[in-house]
Amino acid sequence: MSTIAIPTDSTSSSPKLRNAVIRLAGNSQDGIQSIGGFLARLAGRTAQEVMTYMTIPSTISGGPSIFQVHLGSGEVLTAGDEADVLVAFYQHSYDAHISVLREGGICLYDTADINEENLKHERGIKHIGIPFTAATVEAVGGSTRDRGKNMFVLGLICAVFGLDKDKLVTIVSRQFGKKDESVLRNALLAFDAGFAYQVGDLEKFAFVPGEASTGHRISADGNQMLTLGLIAAGVRYGAAYPITPWSSIMESLRVELPKYGGLYVQAEDELAAVSMTLGAAFAGHLAITGSAGPGLSLKMEALSYASMAELPIIVVNVQRGGPSTGLPTSVEQSDLMQAIYGSHGDCPRIVLAPKDVEDCFYIALEAGRLARKYSCPVIILSDQALSSRIEAFEEPDLDQHWIEPMLDTSPRGDDYKAYPLGQTTRHAPPGSKMLGGKYPVVTGLEHDEWGHPSGSPKMHTQMQNKRRQKLLDASAEFPLPEVHGDPEGSVLIVGWGSTYGPIKESTDRLRSEGHKVGALHIRHLHPMANGLETIFNRFKKIVVIEMNDYGAYGHGQLAMLLRARYCNPNIESVCKTDGLAFRIREIVTGVEKHLVTV
Repeated sequence: MSTIAIPTDSTSSSPKLRNAVIRLAGNSQDGIQSIGGFLARLAGRTAQEVMTYMTIPSTISGGPSIFQVHLGSGEVLTAGDEADVLVAFYQHSYDAHISVLREGGICLYDTADINEENLKHERGIKHIGIPFTAATVEAVGGSTRDRGKNMFVLGLICAVFGLDKDKLVTIVSRQFGKKDESVLRNALLAFDAGFAYQVGDLEKFAFVPGEASTGHRISADGNQMLTLGLIAAGVRYGAAYPITPWSSIMESLRVELPKYGGLYVQAEDELAAVSMTLGAAFAGHLAITGSAGPGLSLKMEALSYASMAELPIIVVNVQRGGPSTGLPTSVEQSDLMQAIYGSHGDCPRIVLAPKDVEDCFYIALEAGRLARKYSCPVIILSDQALSSRIEAFEEPDLDQHWIEPMLDTSPRGDDYKAYPLGQTTRHAPPGSKMLGGKYPVVTGLEHDEWGHPSGSPKMHTQMQNKRRQKLLDASAEFPLPEVHGDPEGSVLIVGWGSTYGPIKESTDRLRSEGHKVGALHIRHLHPMANGLETIFNRFKKIVVIEMNDYGAYGHGQLAMLLRARYCNPNIESVCKTDGLAFRIREIVTGVEKHLVTV
Protein backbone atom coordinates (compact mmCIF):
# COMPACT_ATOMS: atom_id res chain seq x y z
CA MET A 1 0.00 0.00 0.00
CA SER A 2 1.15 3.58 -0.51
CA THR A 3 0.06 4.30 3.02
CA ILE A 4 2.56 4.42 5.87
CA ALA A 5 3.36 0.85 6.84
CA ILE A 6 5.52 -0.59 9.61
CA PRO A 7 7.12 -4.05 9.85
CA THR A 8 4.90 -6.94 10.77
CA ASP A 9 4.96 -7.68 14.49
CA SER A 10 5.77 -11.06 15.97
CA THR A 11 2.21 -11.91 16.88
CA SER A 12 0.51 -11.38 13.53
CA SER A 13 1.23 -12.13 9.90
CA SER A 14 -0.87 -9.19 8.73
CA PRO A 15 1.04 -6.14 7.44
CA LYS A 16 0.39 -3.11 9.63
CA LEU A 17 -1.04 0.10 8.20
CA ARG A 18 -1.32 3.61 9.53
CA ASN A 19 -3.57 4.83 6.71
CA ALA A 20 -5.67 3.44 3.88
CA VAL A 21 -7.81 5.18 1.27
CA ILE A 22 -10.73 3.15 -0.07
CA ARG A 23 -12.82 4.38 -3.00
CA LEU A 24 -16.20 2.77 -3.64
CA ALA A 25 -17.53 3.42 -7.15
CA GLY A 26 -20.97 2.44 -8.39
CA ASN A 27 -24.41 3.95 -8.82
CA SER A 28 -26.31 6.02 -6.28
CA GLN A 29 -28.86 3.23 -5.75
CA ASP A 30 -26.19 0.67 -4.81
CA GLY A 31 -25.90 1.86 -1.23
CA ILE A 32 -22.22 2.73 -1.42
CA GLN A 33 -22.87 5.76 0.79
CA SER A 34 -24.10 3.31 3.43
CA ILE A 35 -20.85 1.34 3.23
CA GLY A 36 -18.79 4.50 3.66
CA GLY A 37 -21.01 5.74 6.46
CA PHE A 38 -20.67 2.48 8.39
CA LEU A 39 -16.88 2.55 8.04
CA ALA A 40 -16.75 6.18 9.16
CA ARG A 41 -18.94 5.52 12.20
CA LEU A 42 -16.73 2.58 13.11
CA ALA A 43 -13.76 4.96 13.25
CA GLY A 44 -15.71 7.11 15.69
CA ARG A 45 -16.06 4.10 17.99
CA THR A 46 -12.38 3.18 17.85
CA ALA A 47 -9.13 5.10 18.13
CA GLN A 48 -8.90 5.63 14.39
CA GLU A 49 -9.26 8.89 12.49
CA VAL A 50 -11.42 9.19 9.39
CA MET A 51 -12.35 11.61 6.64
CA THR A 52 -14.77 10.87 3.84
CA TYR A 53 -15.62 12.29 0.46
CA MET A 54 -18.54 11.50 -1.81
CA THR A 55 -20.17 12.56 -5.04
CA ILE A 56 -23.82 11.98 -5.80
CA PRO A 57 -25.78 12.83 -8.96
CA SER A 58 -28.04 15.88 -8.83
CA THR A 59 -30.72 14.21 -10.97
CA ILE A 60 -33.71 12.43 -9.43
CA SER A 61 -33.10 9.36 -11.59
CA GLY A 62 -29.70 8.84 -9.97
CA GLY A 63 -26.48 7.85 -11.70
CA PRO A 64 -22.77 7.23 -11.07
CA SER A 65 -21.64 7.91 -7.52
CA ILE A 66 -18.57 7.41 -5.34
CA PHE A 67 -17.77 7.32 -1.65
CA GLN A 68 -14.15 7.59 -0.55
CA VAL A 69 -13.02 6.75 2.98
CA HIS A 70 -9.62 7.64 4.41
CA LEU A 71 -9.00 5.62 7.57
CA GLY A 72 -5.90 6.24 9.66
CA SER A 73 -4.30 5.60 13.02
CA GLY A 74 -2.85 9.14 13.05
CA GLU A 75 -4.16 12.56 12.07
CA VAL A 76 -6.26 12.43 8.90
CA LEU A 77 -6.54 15.84 7.20
CA THR A 78 -7.86 14.96 3.73
CA ALA A 79 -9.92 12.30 1.99
CA GLY A 80 -6.78 11.32 0.06
CA ASP A 81 -5.37 12.27 -3.34
CA GLU A 82 -5.15 8.66 -4.49
CA ALA A 83 -6.94 5.48 -3.52
CA ASP A 84 -5.14 2.43 -2.20
CA VAL A 85 -8.16 0.25 -2.92
CA LEU A 86 -10.80 0.74 -5.61
CA VAL A 87 -14.04 -1.21 -5.33
CA ALA A 88 -15.71 -1.07 -8.77
CA PHE A 89 -19.31 -2.22 -9.12
CA TYR A 90 -19.61 -1.66 -12.90
CA GLN A 91 -17.53 -1.23 -16.00
CA HIS A 92 -18.25 2.51 -16.10
CA SER A 93 -17.16 2.73 -12.45
CA TYR A 94 -13.89 1.01 -13.31
CA ASP A 95 -13.23 3.12 -16.40
CA ALA A 96 -13.91 6.41 -14.59
CA HIS A 97 -11.88 5.73 -11.45
CA ILE A 98 -9.04 3.33 -12.24
CA SER A 99 -6.80 6.37 -12.86
CA VAL A 100 -7.32 7.46 -9.22
CA LEU A 101 -5.91 4.18 -7.95
CA ARG A 102 -2.27 4.57 -6.96
CA GLU A 103 0.54 2.63 -8.57
CA GLY A 104 0.57 -0.87 -7.13
CA GLY A 105 -2.92 -0.45 -5.67
CA ILE A 106 -5.68 -3.05 -5.42
CA CYS A 107 -8.85 -3.12 -7.50
CA LEU A 108 -11.72 -5.30 -6.30
CA TYR A 109 -14.35 -5.62 -9.03
CA ASP A 110 -17.67 -7.36 -9.57
CA THR A 111 -17.21 -10.15 -12.11
CA ALA A 112 -20.90 -9.92 -12.96
CA ASP A 113 -20.42 -6.53 -14.64
CA ILE A 114 -16.72 -6.28 -15.49
CA ASN A 115 -14.93 -8.74 -17.79
CA GLU A 116 -11.29 -9.67 -17.37
CA GLU A 117 -10.53 -8.59 -20.93
CA ASN A 118 -11.71 -5.03 -20.14
CA LEU A 119 -9.17 -4.52 -17.35
CA LYS A 120 -6.13 -2.29 -17.71
CA HIS A 121 -3.09 -4.23 -16.54
CA GLU A 122 -0.70 -1.37 -15.91
CA ARG A 123 1.07 0.54 -13.13
CA GLY A 124 1.39 -2.64 -11.10
CA ILE A 125 -2.29 -2.60 -10.11
CA LYS A 126 -3.53 -5.87 -8.68
CA HIS A 127 -6.98 -6.84 -9.99
CA ILE A 128 -9.12 -9.23 -7.99
CA GLY A 129 -12.45 -10.32 -9.42
CA ILE A 130 -15.17 -11.16 -6.91
CA PRO A 131 -18.79 -12.06 -7.71
CA PHE A 132 -20.39 -9.37 -5.53
CA THR A 133 -23.82 -9.94 -7.02
CA ALA A 134 -23.77 -13.72 -7.32
CA ALA A 135 -22.34 -14.25 -3.84
CA THR A 136 -24.99 -11.96 -2.36
CA VAL A 137 -27.76 -13.80 -4.19
CA GLU A 138 -26.43 -17.09 -2.89
CA ALA A 139 -26.33 -15.80 0.68
CA VAL A 140 -29.58 -13.86 0.78
CA GLY A 141 -31.75 -14.85 -2.14
CA GLY A 142 -32.45 -13.50 -5.59
CA SER A 143 -35.11 -10.98 -4.64
CA THR A 144 -32.65 -8.79 -2.72
CA ARG A 145 -29.59 -8.86 -4.99
CA ASP A 146 -29.55 -5.12 -5.63
CA ARG A 147 -30.01 -4.23 -1.97
CA GLY A 148 -27.59 -6.67 -0.46
CA LYS A 149 -24.34 -6.48 -2.36
CA ASN A 150 -23.26 -3.30 -0.59
CA MET A 151 -23.39 -5.22 2.70
CA PHE A 152 -21.43 -8.04 1.10
CA VAL A 153 -18.73 -5.54 0.14
CA LEU A 154 -18.77 -4.07 3.65
CA GLY A 155 -18.09 -7.51 5.11
CA LEU A 156 -15.33 -8.06 2.57
CA ILE A 157 -13.60 -4.78 3.50
CA CYS A 158 -13.97 -5.58 7.20
CA ALA A 159 -12.10 -8.86 6.67
CA VAL A 160 -9.40 -7.49 4.35
CA PHE A 161 -8.48 -4.64 6.70
CA GLY A 162 -8.91 -6.49 9.97
CA LEU A 163 -11.57 -4.09 11.26
CA ASP A 164 -13.54 -4.67 14.44
CA LYS A 165 -16.31 -6.95 13.20
CA ASP A 166 -18.35 -6.93 16.41
CA LYS A 167 -18.51 -3.14 16.56
CA LEU A 168 -19.35 -2.93 12.87
CA VAL A 169 -22.17 -5.47 13.26
CA THR A 170 -23.50 -3.41 16.17
CA ILE A 171 -23.53 -0.28 13.99
CA VAL A 172 -25.30 -2.14 11.17
CA SER A 173 -27.83 -3.59 13.59
CA ARG A 174 -28.68 -0.15 14.97
CA GLN A 175 -29.13 1.17 11.44
CA PHE A 176 -31.51 -1.57 10.31
CA GLY A 177 -32.95 -2.60 13.67
CA LYS A 178 -36.00 -0.35 13.42
CA LYS A 179 -37.00 -1.81 10.06
CA ASP A 180 -38.65 -5.12 9.36
CA GLU A 181 -36.81 -8.04 10.94
CA SER A 182 -36.10 -9.53 7.51
CA VAL A 183 -34.19 -6.41 6.45
CA LEU A 184 -31.68 -6.75 9.29
CA ARG A 185 -31.43 -10.51 8.78
CA ASN A 186 -30.65 -10.15 5.07
CA ALA A 187 -28.14 -7.35 5.72
CA LEU A 188 -26.23 -9.47 8.23
CA LEU A 189 -26.37 -12.55 5.98
CA ALA A 190 -24.79 -10.53 3.16
CA PHE A 191 -22.24 -9.02 5.54
CA ASP A 192 -21.22 -12.43 6.89
CA ALA A 193 -20.92 -13.80 3.36
CA GLY A 194 -18.56 -10.99 2.41
CA PHE A 195 -16.55 -11.36 5.61
CA ALA A 196 -16.08 -15.10 5.03
CA TYR A 197 -15.33 -14.85 1.32
CA GLN A 198 -11.91 -16.21 0.40
CA VAL A 199 -10.12 -13.53 -1.63
CA GLY A 200 -7.40 -15.76 -3.02
CA ASP A 201 -3.85 -14.49 -2.75
CA LEU A 202 -4.79 -11.06 -1.36
CA GLU A 203 -3.01 -10.60 1.94
CA LYS A 204 -4.99 -9.29 4.87
CA PHE A 205 -4.08 -6.02 6.57
CA ALA A 206 -4.45 -4.55 10.02
CA PHE A 207 -4.23 -1.00 11.32
CA VAL A 208 -1.70 0.16 13.86
CA PRO A 209 -3.67 0.88 17.04
CA GLY A 210 -4.50 4.56 17.31
CA GLU A 211 -3.71 6.65 20.35
CA ALA A 212 -6.15 6.09 23.16
CA SER A 213 -8.69 8.89 23.51
CA THR A 214 -9.41 10.46 26.89
CA GLY A 215 -12.99 11.30 25.93
CA HIS A 216 -15.91 9.70 24.16
CA ARG A 217 -15.36 9.76 20.40
CA ILE A 218 -18.09 10.26 17.83
CA SER A 219 -18.25 10.42 14.05
CA ALA A 220 -20.55 12.84 12.26
CA ASP A 221 -20.87 15.08 9.23
CA GLY A 222 -20.80 18.87 9.15
CA ASN A 223 -24.55 19.37 8.91
CA GLN A 224 -25.11 17.21 11.98
CA MET A 225 -22.55 19.16 14.00
CA LEU A 226 -23.96 22.51 12.91
CA THR A 227 -27.40 21.35 14.04
CA LEU A 228 -26.09 20.25 17.43
CA GLY A 229 -24.10 23.46 17.81
CA LEU A 230 -27.12 25.62 17.07
CA ILE A 231 -29.22 23.82 19.66
CA ALA A 232 -26.44 24.06 22.25
CA ALA A 233 -26.10 27.78 21.45
CA GLY A 234 -29.69 28.34 22.56
CA VAL A 235 -31.42 28.50 19.18
CA ARG A 236 -35.05 27.42 19.54
CA TYR A 237 -36.87 29.07 16.64
CA GLY A 238 -36.56 29.68 12.94
CA ALA A 239 -37.76 28.77 9.48
CA ALA A 240 -36.34 27.66 6.16
CA TYR A 241 -37.07 26.16 2.78
CA PRO A 242 -35.43 22.92 1.56
CA ILE A 243 -32.46 23.04 -0.80
CA THR A 244 -29.39 20.83 -1.31
CA PRO A 245 -27.08 20.62 0.64
CA TRP A 246 -28.74 22.55 3.49
CA SER A 247 -31.90 20.46 3.85
CA SER A 248 -30.70 17.93 6.43
CA ILE A 249 -30.09 20.76 8.92
CA MET A 250 -33.64 21.99 8.44
CA GLU A 251 -35.09 18.50 8.84
CA SER A 252 -33.08 17.89 11.99
CA LEU A 253 -34.16 21.20 13.53
CA ARG A 254 -37.80 20.44 12.73
CA VAL A 255 -37.49 17.19 14.69
CA GLU A 256 -35.28 18.35 17.56
CA LEU A 257 -36.38 21.87 18.48
CA PRO A 258 -39.85 20.86 19.75
CA LYS A 259 -38.06 18.62 22.29
CA TYR A 260 -36.63 21.81 23.81
CA GLY A 261 -39.80 23.87 23.67
CA GLY A 262 -38.99 25.40 20.30
CA LEU A 263 -40.37 25.36 16.78
CA TYR A 264 -38.93 25.16 13.28
CA VAL A 265 -41.11 25.87 10.26
CA GLN A 266 -40.76 24.81 6.64
CA ALA A 267 -41.95 27.95 4.87
CA GLU A 268 -43.42 28.29 1.38
CA ASP A 269 -40.33 30.04 0.03
CA GLU A 270 -37.03 31.62 1.07
CA LEU A 271 -38.36 35.14 1.65
CA ALA A 272 -41.14 33.85 3.88
CA ALA A 273 -38.60 31.73 5.77
CA VAL A 274 -36.24 34.58 6.60
CA SER A 275 -39.19 36.85 7.43
CA MET A 276 -40.53 34.30 9.92
CA THR A 277 -37.06 34.07 11.41
CA LEU A 278 -36.99 37.85 11.80
CA GLY A 279 -40.32 37.62 13.58
CA ALA A 280 -38.90 35.13 16.06
CA ALA A 281 -35.91 37.43 16.64
CA PHE A 282 -38.26 40.40 17.16
CA ALA A 283 -40.09 38.30 19.76
CA GLY A 284 -36.86 38.06 21.75
CA HIS A 285 -35.37 34.78 20.57
CA LEU A 286 -32.10 33.90 18.88
CA ALA A 287 -33.42 32.48 15.60
CA ILE A 288 -31.92 30.72 12.60
CA THR A 289 -32.61 30.36 8.92
CA GLY A 290 -30.47 28.73 6.28
CA SER A 291 -30.08 27.70 2.68
CA ALA A 292 -27.53 27.27 -0.09
CA GLY A 293 -26.30 30.02 -2.42
CA PRO A 294 -29.46 30.41 -4.54
CA GLY A 295 -31.60 30.64 -1.40
CA LEU A 296 -29.28 33.13 0.24
CA SER A 297 -29.79 35.39 -2.78
CA LEU A 298 -33.54 35.34 -2.17
CA LYS A 299 -33.08 36.19 1.51
CA MET A 300 -30.99 39.29 0.91
CA GLU A 301 -33.77 41.90 1.00
CA ALA A 302 -34.94 40.71 4.40
CA LEU A 303 -31.35 40.39 5.65
CA SER A 304 -30.92 44.11 5.07
CA TYR A 305 -33.95 44.59 7.34
CA ALA A 306 -32.16 42.53 9.98
CA SER A 307 -29.16 44.86 9.76
CA MET A 308 -31.29 48.00 9.99
CA ALA A 309 -33.50 46.67 12.81
CA GLU A 310 -30.43 45.13 14.50
CA LEU A 311 -32.05 41.76 15.09
CA PRO A 312 -29.96 38.77 16.27
CA ILE A 313 -30.32 36.00 13.72
CA ILE A 314 -28.05 33.26 12.41
CA VAL A 315 -28.00 32.40 8.71
CA VAL A 316 -26.35 29.17 7.56
CA ASN A 317 -25.27 29.00 3.93
CA VAL A 318 -24.06 25.56 2.85
CA GLN A 319 -22.31 26.64 -0.33
CA ARG A 320 -22.49 24.67 -3.56
CA GLY A 321 -21.43 25.16 -7.16
CA GLY A 322 -22.99 28.11 -8.97
CA PRO A 323 -24.16 30.35 -10.50
CA SER A 324 -27.93 29.75 -10.64
CA THR A 325 -28.86 26.13 -9.97
CA GLY A 326 -25.27 25.31 -10.89
CA LEU A 327 -23.84 22.15 -9.34
CA PRO A 328 -26.24 21.28 -6.50
CA THR A 329 -24.21 18.34 -5.20
CA SER A 330 -20.71 19.75 -5.73
CA VAL A 331 -18.52 22.00 -3.61
CA GLU A 332 -17.59 25.64 -4.14
CA GLN A 333 -16.67 28.70 -2.04
CA SER A 334 -18.16 31.34 -4.28
CA ASP A 335 -20.65 32.99 -1.89
CA LEU A 336 -18.17 34.99 0.19
CA MET A 337 -18.81 38.35 -1.47
CA GLN A 338 -22.55 37.69 -1.43
CA ALA A 339 -22.45 36.95 2.30
CA ILE A 340 -20.58 40.16 3.09
CA TYR A 341 -22.02 42.61 0.58
CA GLY A 342 -25.11 40.89 -0.87
CA SER A 343 -27.86 43.22 0.38
CA HIS A 344 -28.66 46.75 -0.79
CA GLY A 345 -27.14 49.61 1.15
CA ASP A 346 -24.51 49.28 3.86
CA CYS A 347 -25.58 46.23 5.85
CA PRO A 348 -23.06 45.21 8.50
CA ARG A 349 -23.15 41.52 9.33
CA ILE A 350 -20.61 39.07 10.72
CA VAL A 351 -19.42 36.20 8.51
CA LEU A 352 -17.78 33.05 9.90
CA ALA A 353 -16.58 29.79 8.32
CA PRO A 354 -15.85 26.46 10.06
CA LYS A 355 -12.59 24.74 9.17
CA ASP A 356 -13.67 21.11 9.60
CA VAL A 357 -16.59 18.97 10.77
CA GLU A 358 -15.74 19.27 14.47
CA ASP A 359 -15.44 23.04 14.13
CA CYS A 360 -19.00 23.22 12.74
CA PHE A 361 -20.21 22.71 16.32
CA TYR A 362 -18.00 25.44 17.77
CA ILE A 363 -18.64 27.92 14.96
CA ALA A 364 -22.38 27.59 15.68
CA LEU A 365 -21.74 28.37 19.34
CA GLU A 366 -19.68 31.41 18.38
CA ALA A 367 -22.33 32.59 15.91
CA GLY A 368 -24.92 32.49 18.68
CA ARG A 369 -22.71 34.43 21.06
CA LEU A 370 -21.87 37.10 18.49
CA ALA A 371 -25.48 37.49 17.31
CA ARG A 372 -26.58 38.11 20.88
CA LYS A 373 -23.67 40.36 21.80
CA TYR A 374 -23.86 42.62 18.74
CA SER A 375 -27.56 42.16 17.94
CA CYS A 376 -26.96 41.64 14.24
CA PRO A 377 -27.09 38.92 11.56
CA VAL A 378 -24.30 36.35 11.68
CA ILE A 379 -23.76 34.27 8.54
CA ILE A 380 -22.06 30.86 8.72
CA LEU A 381 -20.45 29.86 5.42
CA SER A 382 -20.22 26.09 5.39
CA ASP A 383 -19.93 24.17 2.11
CA GLN A 384 -21.01 20.95 0.43
CA ALA A 385 -17.77 19.17 1.32
CA LEU A 386 -18.24 19.81 5.04
CA SER A 387 -21.97 19.09 4.91
CA SER A 388 -21.56 15.46 3.82
CA ARG A 389 -18.02 14.69 4.99
CA ILE A 390 -17.72 12.39 7.98
CA GLU A 391 -14.94 12.82 10.51
CA ALA A 392 -14.20 11.31 13.93
CA PHE A 393 -13.39 13.40 17.01
CA GLU A 394 -14.05 13.74 20.72
CA GLU A 395 -17.64 14.47 21.63
CA PRO A 396 -18.13 18.10 22.74
CA ASP A 397 -18.81 18.68 26.41
CA LEU A 398 -22.42 19.88 26.38
CA ASP A 399 -22.36 20.68 30.09
CA GLN A 400 -19.62 23.21 29.34
CA HIS A 401 -21.17 24.76 26.24
CA TRP A 402 -24.94 24.45 26.74
CA ILE A 403 -26.89 27.73 26.81
CA GLU A 404 -30.46 27.66 28.07
CA PRO A 405 -32.25 30.64 26.49
CA MET A 406 -34.27 32.92 28.72
CA LEU A 407 -36.85 35.42 27.46
CA ASP A 408 -36.31 38.72 29.29
CA THR A 409 -39.62 40.59 29.52
CA SER A 410 -38.74 42.45 32.71
CA PRO A 411 -39.81 46.11 32.91
CA ARG A 412 -37.48 48.65 31.29
CA GLY A 413 -36.57 51.84 33.09
CA ASP A 414 -37.27 55.46 32.19
CA ASP A 415 -33.97 55.73 30.34
CA TYR A 416 -34.51 52.67 28.13
CA LYS A 417 -33.80 53.14 24.42
CA ALA A 418 -33.76 50.29 21.90
CA TYR A 419 -31.00 51.87 19.79
CA PRO A 420 -28.90 54.06 22.09
CA LEU A 421 -26.09 55.87 20.28
CA GLY A 422 -22.69 54.71 21.43
CA GLN A 423 -24.11 51.63 23.19
CA THR A 424 -25.11 48.09 22.30
CA THR A 425 -28.66 47.54 21.10
CA ARG A 426 -30.78 45.55 23.53
CA HIS A 427 -34.29 44.82 22.26
CA ALA A 428 -37.19 44.47 24.66
CA PRO A 429 -39.51 41.64 23.55
CA PRO A 430 -43.15 42.56 22.96
CA GLY A 431 -44.96 42.52 26.29
CA SER A 432 -42.12 44.16 28.20
CA LYS A 433 -43.42 47.09 30.23
CA MET A 434 -41.86 50.51 29.55
CA LEU A 435 -41.87 52.36 32.86
CA GLY A 436 -41.25 55.64 31.06
CA GLY A 437 -44.36 55.14 28.93
CA LYS A 438 -42.50 55.44 25.61
CA TYR A 439 -42.52 52.17 23.68
CA PRO A 440 -39.87 51.29 21.09
CA VAL A 441 -40.52 50.41 17.46
CA VAL A 442 -38.76 47.91 15.20
CA THR A 443 -38.74 49.01 11.57
CA GLY A 444 -36.78 48.81 8.34
CA LEU A 445 -36.85 52.60 8.10
CA GLU A 446 -34.01 54.63 9.49
CA HIS A 447 -34.91 55.53 13.04
CA ASP A 448 -33.98 57.37 16.18
CA GLU A 449 -32.82 55.82 19.44
CA TRP A 450 -36.35 54.53 20.26
CA GLY A 451 -36.76 53.01 16.79
CA HIS A 452 -39.22 55.64 15.60
CA PRO A 453 -38.75 56.51 11.89
CA SER A 454 -36.44 59.44 11.24
CA GLY A 455 -35.40 61.17 8.03
CA SER A 456 -32.75 63.27 9.75
CA PRO A 457 -29.44 63.26 7.81
CA LYS A 458 -27.57 63.61 11.10
CA MET A 459 -29.42 60.69 12.69
CA HIS A 460 -28.84 58.49 9.64
CA THR A 461 -25.11 59.19 9.82
CA GLN A 462 -25.03 58.48 13.53
CA MET A 463 -26.92 55.21 13.14
CA GLN A 464 -24.67 54.11 10.26
CA ASN A 465 -21.67 54.81 12.47
CA LYS A 466 -23.27 52.83 15.29
CA ARG A 467 -23.93 49.82 13.07
CA ARG A 468 -20.42 49.97 11.58
CA GLN A 469 -18.88 50.12 15.04
CA LYS A 470 -20.13 46.60 15.72
CA LEU A 471 -17.76 45.26 13.09
CA LEU A 472 -14.86 47.29 14.47
CA ASP A 473 -15.53 46.03 17.97
CA ALA A 474 -15.82 42.44 16.76
CA SER A 475 -12.56 42.60 14.81
CA ALA A 476 -10.81 43.85 17.97
CA GLU A 477 -11.99 40.81 19.95
CA PHE A 478 -11.20 38.15 17.32
CA PRO A 479 -7.91 36.33 17.97
CA LEU A 480 -5.18 36.27 15.34
CA PRO A 481 -5.06 32.88 13.61
CA GLU A 482 -2.09 30.71 14.47
CA VAL A 483 0.50 30.04 11.78
CA HIS A 484 1.15 26.38 11.03
CA GLY A 485 4.67 25.64 9.85
CA ASP A 486 7.33 28.31 9.44
CA PRO A 487 6.51 31.64 11.16
CA GLU A 488 8.28 33.52 8.35
CA GLY A 489 9.73 32.64 4.97
CA SER A 490 8.98 32.37 1.28
CA VAL A 491 5.24 31.66 1.12
CA LEU A 492 2.30 31.93 3.51
CA ILE A 493 -0.61 29.76 2.36
CA VAL A 494 -3.96 31.25 3.37
CA GLY A 495 -7.33 29.51 3.25
CA TRP A 496 -10.82 29.36 4.68
CA GLY A 497 -13.55 26.77 5.12
CA SER A 498 -13.02 23.14 4.14
CA THR A 499 -9.58 23.80 2.59
CA TYR A 500 -8.07 23.64 6.10
CA GLY A 501 -6.92 20.01 5.99
CA PRO A 502 -5.49 19.97 2.45
CA ILE A 503 -3.62 23.25 3.10
CA LYS A 504 -2.11 21.96 6.34
CA GLU A 505 -0.92 18.73 4.71
CA SER A 506 0.38 20.61 1.66
CA THR A 507 2.36 22.92 3.94
CA ASP A 508 3.96 19.93 5.64
CA ARG A 509 4.88 18.43 2.27
CA LEU A 510 6.43 21.65 0.98
CA ARG A 511 8.42 22.07 4.19
CA SER A 512 9.69 18.50 3.89
CA GLU A 513 11.08 19.51 0.50
CA GLY A 514 13.08 22.30 2.10
CA HIS A 515 10.80 25.29 1.45
CA LYS A 516 10.12 27.95 4.09
CA VAL A 517 6.35 27.80 4.08
CA GLY A 518 3.65 28.59 6.63
CA ALA A 519 -0.13 28.27 6.60
CA LEU A 520 -2.86 30.46 8.09
CA HIS A 521 -6.56 29.62 8.22
CA ILE A 522 -9.17 32.38 8.58
CA ARG A 523 -12.38 31.52 10.48
CA HIS A 524 -13.51 35.14 10.95
CA LEU A 525 -14.04 36.32 7.39
CA HIS A 526 -15.88 39.55 8.10
CA PRO A 527 -14.69 41.43 9.93
CA MET A 528 -11.21 39.93 10.05
CA ALA A 529 -9.03 39.94 13.14
CA ASN A 530 -6.80 42.97 13.56
CA GLY A 531 -3.11 42.46 12.87
CA LEU A 532 -3.12 40.03 9.95
CA GLU A 533 -0.72 42.35 8.14
CA THR A 534 1.94 41.70 10.78
CA ILE A 535 1.89 38.04 9.76
CA PHE A 536 1.71 38.75 6.03
CA ASN A 537 4.75 41.03 6.21
CA ARG A 538 6.91 38.13 7.39
CA PHE A 539 6.50 36.31 4.06
CA LYS A 540 7.57 37.18 0.54
CA LYS A 541 4.38 35.79 -1.01
CA ILE A 542 0.88 35.16 0.32
CA VAL A 543 -0.97 32.52 -1.71
CA VAL A 544 -4.70 32.25 -1.07
CA ILE A 545 -6.29 28.85 -1.80
CA GLU A 546 -10.02 28.94 -2.53
CA MET A 547 -12.67 27.15 -4.56
CA ASN A 548 -13.99 30.02 -6.65
CA ASP A 549 -13.09 31.77 -9.89
CA TYR A 550 -10.15 34.07 -10.65
CA GLY A 551 -12.65 36.56 -12.07
CA ALA A 552 -11.90 39.53 -14.27
CA TYR A 553 -9.01 40.70 -12.09
CA GLY A 554 -7.15 37.42 -11.62
CA HIS A 555 -7.85 36.77 -7.96
CA GLY A 556 -10.29 34.75 -5.88
CA GLN A 557 -12.81 36.37 -3.58
CA LEU A 558 -10.87 36.21 -0.32
CA ALA A 559 -7.68 37.27 -2.08
CA MET A 560 -9.54 40.29 -3.49
CA LEU A 561 -10.66 41.28 0.01
CA LEU A 562 -7.15 40.86 1.42
CA ARG A 563 -5.55 42.86 -1.40
CA ALA A 564 -8.09 45.64 -0.92
CA ARG A 565 -7.65 45.63 2.85
CA TYR A 566 -3.85 45.55 2.99
CA CYS A 567 -2.81 46.96 -0.41
CA ASN A 568 -0.28 44.12 -0.61
CA PRO A 569 0.64 43.18 -4.21
CA ASN A 570 2.29 39.98 -2.95
CA ILE A 571 -1.12 38.41 -2.29
CA GLU A 572 -1.82 35.85 -5.07
CA SER A 573 -4.46 33.22 -5.77
CA VAL A 574 -4.74 29.53 -6.51
CA CYS A 575 -8.36 28.88 -7.49
CA LYS A 576 -10.42 26.03 -8.93
CA THR A 577 -14.07 25.63 -9.95
CA ASP A 578 -14.41 21.97 -10.90
CA GLY A 579 -16.80 21.18 -8.05
CA LEU A 580 -14.21 18.98 -6.33
CA ALA A 581 -12.26 19.55 -3.12
CA PHE A 582 -8.60 20.52 -3.41
CA ARG A 583 -6.09 17.71 -3.69
CA ILE A 584 -2.68 17.99 -2.07
CA ARG A 585 -0.89 17.88 -5.41
CA GLU A 586 -3.03 20.76 -6.74
CA ILE A 587 -2.10 23.01 -3.83
CA VAL A 588 1.57 22.00 -3.89
CA THR A 589 1.81 22.57 -7.65
CA GLY A 590 0.04 25.93 -7.40
CA VAL A 591 2.26 27.15 -4.57
CA GLU A 592 5.43 25.93 -6.28
CA LYS A 593 4.70 28.23 -9.22
CA HIS A 594 4.83 31.18 -6.83
CA LEU A 595 7.93 29.83 -5.08
CA VAL A 596 9.76 30.14 -8.39
CA THR A 597 9.17 33.90 -8.39
CA VAL A 598 10.28 34.43 -4.77
